[in-house]
Amino acid sequence: MTDQSPETRDIFVPHAFEEQQVDLGEVVMNYVEAGSADHPALLLLPEQTGSWWSYEPVIGLLAESFHVFAVDIRGQGRSTWTPKRYSLDNFGNDLVRFISLVVKRPVIVSGNSSGGVLAAWLSAYAMPGQIRAALCEDTPFFASELVPAHGHSVRQAAGPAFELYRNFLGDQWSVADWDGFAAAAKASPSKIMSLFPSSDEPPQNLKEYDPEWARAFFEGTVALHCPHDLMLSQVKTPILITHHARAVDPHSGDLLGALSDFQAERAQAIIESAGVPVEYASFPDALHMMHQFEPERFAEVLTSWVARLPADTPGA
Repeated sequence: MTDQSPETRDIFVPHAFEEQQVDLGEVVMNYVEAGSADHPALLLLPEQTGSWWSYEPVIGLLAESFHVFAVDIRGQGRSTWTPKRYSLDNFGNDLVRFISLVVKRPVIVSGNSSGGVLAAWLSAYAMPGQIRAALCEDTPFFASELVPAHGHSVRQAAGPAFELYRNFLGDQWSVADWDGFAAAAKASPSKIMSLFPSSDEPPQNLKEYDPEWARAFFEGTVALHCPHDLMLSQVKTPILITHHARAVDPHSGDLLGALSDFQAERAQAIIESAGVPVEYASFPDALHMMHQFEPERFAEVLTSWVARLPADTPGA
């Protein structure tokens, strides 16, 4: 079998920012840094199937006001792939080490999609004083769990795509049947598949992605020991939840989007019960990755929210 680890595949492309690496113990984490250390620190966490460079369009804008760090989570991009070791707790603890070793001061964290789940994880479980506030950009609270406390499960949302990644790409690209994936995606009755690529060859972001991530989400192991309702009840910093385009298929009842209105309401209520400030901003016209496709809008949302943070926010 061909070795499909990122270290041995010549798949990467150049970018506008210089990539760096730091050894965290189990993994080597890839990241970029921009902006002045005189500015507040900001940590950017990409979506599932994404790498740091999904933030490339917005980093320059954010660097005007922040000292920006953008990372590849383990199993994505140039960071180490770790078979059978993909879980929210492992992802989160990597980031705790990264903040301690690289950022070295309190940081605002912003994550998209599964990166937003990790932003909330850091608010709940990072070391005291590490996290100032967390922006959760179109984050699938509950909807990325197999057995959620509230609303749609992952199999009623993005799960059909993750199932096809598992079956046709395989852990560490061990199957690598892209043609089979594309055909299955085209034939799928699930409307969610229209939101996922089925081009003639894998897009660059998928080439840098370990499809075992998809299996971990579809089979429920990624959050097995980190239920979202418990995590959200433990948050300790101000939170902003942005909620982008979403709908419920009237025929199947499936969720088309990251989380439903009901799930967003429940996430807010649980965070409020933790006694920390929470804001909610609805952008029903925005794509899932606002930071990539509307960088000016995303930069304005983030910077204006940071300006509203309470004066007693740690590191403010």
